[in-house]
Amino acid sequence: MKVITFEDIRNLAISSSQCYEWVSEMIRDKNKTHLPPKISMHPQDGVFCNVMPCIISEQWGGVKIVNRYPLRRPSLDSKLLLLDMITGEFLALMDANWITAMRTGAVAAHSIKLFAKKNFKTVSILGLGNTARATLLILLDIFPDKVFDIKLKKYKGQEILFTDRFKEYKNVNFRYIDTDEELIKGSDVVISCVTYFANDLCPDECFDEGVLVVPVHTRGFTNCDLFFDKVYADDTGHVCHFGNFDKFRNFAEVCDVVNGNAKGRENDRERILAYNIGLSIHDINFAAHIYSYIKNNTSLYEKLANIDMYGPTEKFWI
Repeated sequence: MKVITFEDIRNLAISSSQCYEWVSEMIRDKNKTHLPPKISMHPQDGVFCNVMPCIISEQWGGVKIVNRYPLRRPSLDSKLLLLDMITGEFLALMDANWITAMRTGAVAAHSIKLFAKKNFKTVSILGLGNTARATLLILLDIFPDKVFDIKLKKYKGQEILFTDRFKEYKNVNFRYIDTDEELIKGSDVVISCVTYFANDLCPDECFDEGVLVVPVHTRGFTNCDLFFDKVYADDTGHVCHFGNFDKFRNFAEVCDVVNGNAKGRENDRERILAYNIGLSIHDINFAAHIYSYIKNNTSLYEKLANIDMYGPTEKFWI
């Protein structure tokens, strides 16, 4: 079993457009996968550990584990095991931090392209970590000719670091916002990459007609469940336990919209909520592509560390 580290993956310099393509193919083909709901454990307030298995094809499967400890730096960490489903071989133990950030950003960008109102321009972002950076990177890549007005929620100077990261882009203008209400009001798209909210962020009247809300980590917008015109999610099994699920006015999976089996946005007045829960099919798909690329590059593959667990080779060993 090979070990593929964070640096091994980052050094491949995978493009934003490639990430978007991998996410798009997996959203389209989601119904061909085997995807049980993830197991989410919460041993302490603000702490979680999610176990996320899946099989994405006859060849590829795996399991990802991601956890959050707020006092750790960074607070989020994730690893995955990649399996050959034909032979049952454990192919690789992989760091999944780059994969998690980039696939999450790509899924968020996909939802914005699919569900935002026509000619959207003003995008508000809360939580300015790696996921938010990945989202904007991919959004700018798929809309190279659009000029964006980006509103950033001020937080410990991170808004300045965020702006500096995108200083080379000429089609984006940044504003720093003090309050949640001011951030949300007047926005065409709201992206929340904050990992934890104890309560909802804003009252109903802050959400204008036509707004698209993409709460990456799902918290903070339960009031929107009750009055938004449409709610979408990447998988029903991951949201059917939500307290307001039975109160959604109109619900569908994103893959059904992509495949023409459900309606998406029908006018620029609809308020839309897109719950991107974070599906392991994307992580395993990224991992399979990365592993295949490295495997086909002999010099890269031979540099990888190898783990031998020296498991039993005989049927009877007790």
